[in-house]
Amino acid sequence: MTPNLNHSDNLFVANLQSVSLEKLVKSKLEVLFQQQKEAQVELNGLYNIVIEQVEKPLIELALLSHNGNQVKTAQMLGINRNTLKKKIDNYKIRVRKSN
Repeated sequence: MTPNLNHSDNLFVANLQSVSLEKLVKSKLEVLFQQQKEAQVELNGLYNIVIEQVEKPLIELALLSHNGNQVKTAQMLGINRNTLKKKIDNYKIRVRKSN
């Protein structure tokens, strides 16, 4: 069975290196809005959903790149360490330190 890939999935795979994050997000959101229109359903809380889907992997990867060091990760992200800790707890991110 062949997976059903929509236009934005193809865009993502084909142009990962050359398309900006902004354009990738916009493309995915355009698909979401079109699906919402076709299904005639209301979208509620979309802002928080989008922020979470970008922020959580950003924090996970930033932590990984700094070997779990929250001070350095917070500096990299430009946020307070206490704010980072709150987000780690909120998203239930496991902080792993490699040896």
